Amino acid sequence: MLAAMHDIISISNLSKTYASGFNALKNVNLAIRRGEIFALLGPNGAGKTTLISIVCGIVNPGSGSVTVDGHDIQRDYRASRSLIGLVPQELSTDAFETVWNTVTFSRGLFGKAANPAHIEKVLRALSLWDKKDNRIITLSGGMKRRLMIAKALSHEPQILFLDEPTAGVDVELRRDMWQLVRDLRETGVTIILTTHYIEEAEEMADRIGVITHGELILVEEKSELMRKLGKKQLTLLLQQPLTHVPPELVSHGLTLSGDGSELIYTYDTQDSDAGVAELLKELADAGIHYKDLRTEQSSLEDIFVSLVTERSKKP
Repeated sequence: MLAAMHDIISISNLSKTYASGFNALKNVNLAIRRGEIFALLGPNGAGKTTLISIVCGIVNPGSGSVTVDGHDIQRDYRASRSLIGLVPQELSTDAFETVWNTVTFSRGLFGKAANPAHIEKVLRALSLWDKKDNRIITLSGGMKRRLMIAKALSHEPQILFLDEPTAGVDVELRRDMWQLVRDLRETGVTIILTTHYIEEAEEMADRIGVITHGELILVEEKSELMRKLGKKQLTLLLQQPLTHVPPELVSHGLTLSGDGSELIYTYDTQDSDAGVAELLKELADAGIHYKDLRTEQSSLEDIFVSLVTERSKKP
């Protein structure tokens, strides 16, 4: 009960089937905690944008319920929507309007009184203040992205949805955006982002959800997900190449590189009995010496691909 008090978004048994018969969401249950960064991962057509669109009131749910800070999104539409800022994938703005007027207008759409001080604060935080009198058509792609975030923050929402926030932007801007998201979280804003970029979720998210074919197949703390599903690989660079793995070491499941100069040991990060120290001792006992070693851990991308592939094989 205590945990539920800290949930700012609660999604229960949410399903959506479009008129075409396409089943976009299947019985999704999800709770978003206040003040967290939550990353929703999934391949194209998995249901990420549909889920966001329903919570934001753009698409009607088929069945199930969604509450935003206790407000039902259908019964208390105004209250729930005023708590949400949405940064969509598409940049759709009046190209000939100024930055200041566009962001001010967005605030007014939510029935909020004019607040130039807040608009100035948002524009300064997003490095847009010196562009405030510029027409949108004159902005670079990166500045337009920032403008979309400024519009979403204009009415002081508690929740910010970022739908593919760095799709099509360069590496430097992507890192700037990551820092911006972290700074927003520091102000108490809850952030939900959908992304194709696994490194984005790995870099920023507190928790990760994986959605595929309209089903939410996993929700986990990022660190716990990496620990549970990750693999580690220990590679030993041998002083003398081997032609085969000695019989006394076969039980460890070791593999040799093509030229026999490297011995590779793959183990589960969750296995407390992985026995790395024991393996190194047995190597020494067998007269096998190494001149260097390195360890590698599976990335979130490896985990994501294995999860989605595994689910797609199921009937």
